[in-house]
Amino acid sequence: MSGSSNDVSSQGATATPRPGRLAPALDEIDQRIVRELTTDGRLSVRVLAERVNISRANAYSRLARLVETGVLTRFTARVDPAKVGLSTSAYVTLNVRQNSWRHLTEHLRRIPEVEHMALVGGEFDVMLLVRATDNEHLRHVVLDRLQDIPGVLGTHTTLIFEDIDNH
Repeated sequence: MSGSSNDVSSQGATATPRPGRLAPALDEIDQRIVRELTTDGRLSVRVLAERVNISRANAYSRLARLVETGVLTRFTARVDPAKVGLSTSAYVTLNVRQNSWRHLTEHLRRIPEVEHMALVGGEFDVMLLVRATDNEHLRHVVLDRLQDIPGVLGTHTTLIFEDIDNH
């Protein structure tokens, strides 16, 4: 990790593992580092080192390795959607034409209301987490944006009444 800041979150790093390369086995210290950063990604390296009982230099090298190997993919802030004006949330499932996943993801990435997408097996093909300002906004996203994407055969929307954070 380069830079003069000890704040882990200031690194802004995004890393992806190289194709075909397995992530290294995580020892107990690596697992504790991951747990600590999952709880608070803003920990300074000094505090992180103290919490997992290792030297700061060891913490820096382990962090660098965890980022390089793609175990840690990014440092980010968690936002309360309602407090930024996104008071309506829904899981939207899609049934899509076979072999349209790559094309579909390009379209979905351009829709800012889609917070998360996953290709799934079962009754439907894709599951999305959609955040909107209100029901009218959600209706626009589903009926005008999602259903207009080539390859989308159908949608099903399930409103979220309350988000429960498990971290």
